[in-house]
Amino acid sequence: MGYKVAIAGATGNVGREMLNILDERKFPADEVVALASRRSVGTEVSFGDRTLKVKALENYDFSDVDICLMSAGGDVSKEWSPKIGAQGTVVIDNSSAWRYDADVPLIVPEVNADAVAGYTKKNIIANPNCSTAQLVVALKPLHDKAKIKRVVVSTYQSVSGAGKEGMDELFAQTKAVYTASDLVTKKFPKRIAFNVIPHIDVFMEDGYTKEEWKMVAETKKILDPKIKLTATCVRVPVFIGHSEAVNIEFDQPISVDEAREVLRKAPGCLVIDKREPGGYVTPYESAGEDATYISRIREDATVENGLVLWCVSDNLRKGAALNAIQIAECLINRKLLQPKQKAA
Repeated sequence: MGYKVAIAGATGNVGREMLNILDERKFPADEVVALASRRSVGTEVSFGDRTLKVKALENYDFSDVDICLMSAGGDVSKEWSPKIGAQGTVVIDNSSAWRYDADVPLIVPEVNADAVAGYTKKNIIANPNCSTAQLVVALKPLHDKAKIKRVVVSTYQSVSGAGKEGMDELFAQTKAVYTASDLVTKKFPKRIAFNVIPHIDVFMEDGYTKEEWKMVAETKKILDPKIKLTATCVRVPVFIGHSEAVNIEFDQPISVDEAREVLRKAPGCLVIDKREPGGYVTPYESAGEDATYISRIREDATVENGLVLWCVSDNLRKGAALNAIQIAECLINRKLLQPKQKAA
């Protein structure tokens, strides 16, 4: 007997991607339910060769639901995830609402799958920020090999990280540039077409943005609290796929060849690193793919035991939808969750 899975926020970019990935990976679900706010009730979304009609999250009965993949935003998650969890449903939340709660595991399965067992405290598991997810997939095998002391990362984040509105704004502004029409800025603080914006999320008192703070706090929680990390997060005019330039300082020596070999064997990583034109991965090639791609591995001679690399991943997949479904698979594979119908 399979599981009953609900997708909360099924009409959004990530919710639709979750439905696609559940079908692609042949997730053991007997029933999948699409949920959203009342205004989206009756909207149709695709699930494989089927069409699901969206139901209202607000009055849905979760008593027979095993897993709720929550992608409806932080405010909705804060209100509904505890209520859903109280009905015995495991909530895997994609927002930032629960990531820093000591009683909620923050999981990237390739990195800290063992921590998933802690979900029973609140029946909630948190998905990390999209920029953090791909970073820690790349850092984990290197940390195991030579122990990371410090990371300096600059991100190049696609507009899909800001939702459908971000993608629509890039499209509309690009069209306006080519047609000499009025260029309208709503979603982003400055124009995004043919531009880059060094500002994602709100500014904090120390001058960093919340997005940059998230990368620090989440890397420490997922990988190692002793790792020092500083980030600069930049929005770029790319539709899908986040890229990161990563400088890493290690406690122990590690050569470029050793790093390349370790990363080639690591789960979730795909090394494409030829020192020639085109011998690297760009966000365009990562779109629709599951892997975290690593290129441009080289020595950083400015520090002792330093390396530099380029890391690219589809932010809607590994950064959000795929990671959430991998967490659900982890619960099932480790026999931490039985279908309610079977249990009854």
